[in-house]
Amino acid sequence: MSAIILLTAVSLAQFIFALAMVIASVRMLRGPRAQDRIIALDTLYINAMLLLVTFGIGTGRTVYFEAALVIGMLGFVATVALAKFLMRGEVIE
Repeated sequence: MSAIILLTAVSLAQFIFALAMVIASVRMLRGPRAQDRIIALDTLYINAMLLLVTFGIGTGRTVYFEAALVIGMLGFVATVALAKFLMRGEVIE
C-alpha cells in the first residue's frame, strides 16, 4: 500500500514541477523586464532540480541526485553572474 502512495505522490509532484517549468518558461520568454527573466530562469532551474530529485526518488537511482546537484550549483552561479551584469554592466572586473 505504501508503494502505491509513494508512486502516486511522486507522479503528482512530477506533474506539478513540469507545469511550474512551463509557466516559468513562458515568463522567461515574455517577461517585460530583464529582472523578471532572471527570476524566471532561477525558478526554472530550481524546478528542474526538484524534478530530477523526484525522478531519483521514483527510480531509486543516485545519478538523478548528482545531476540535480550540478544543476543547482550551475544555476546559482548563473543567477549571481546575471544579477551582477544587470547591476554593473559587466561580470568580470
